[in-house]
Amino acid sequence: MATGACSVSESSMDFLLTHKGTGNMLIVVAGGLAECRYSLPGSSTLFLKKRSGFVRIALRHGVALIPTYAFGETDLYDQHIFTSGGFVNRFQKWFRNMVHVYPCAFYGRGFTKNSWGLLPYALPVTTIVGEPLQMPKIENPSREIVAKYHALYVEALCKLFNQHKTKFGFSETQELEIV
Repeated sequence: MATGACSVSESSMDFLLTHKGTGNMLIVVAGGLAECRYSLPGSSTLFLKKRSGFVRIALRHGVALIPTYAFGETDLYDQHIFTSGGFVNRFQKWFRNMVHVYPCAFYGRGFTKNSWGLLPYALPVTTIVGEPLQMPKIENPSREIVAKYHALYVEALCKLFNQHKTKFGFSETQELEIV
């Protein structure tokens, strides 16, 4: 809490967006922990298809959504992928179903040269910020309206990725995959 981090529960976001004062900004990592299973070096997969609560909150408060993509973020760690159907893989799936958190085996660099550990690799991460998408203020938005603005957000995010992908090592044919 000292860093300003808090829950992404509806009540927390409502409080932050109605708290009087200046300079309030809410940053939501929409993919959350569910996205870590797709986070492999060189990947461009976002867990966003089933995440629309942040759009509903933005509509309720009439605040803009700002598409943002961090190039190089998936290269900071490696992840060991266990054999499909093996014991550890079956445990990961069971644990994910029970706790809703994917237990991944990730690693980076250690304190000495050529050692592995939990520190991220010393690689650049460049965050690109797109144009804000203004949201109308709708007190109780319907599912259809939320879906419409979610699609607009995903479209803006894909456009942002496509505009900058070749500058950061992705091929022209690489697409942003939304799962």
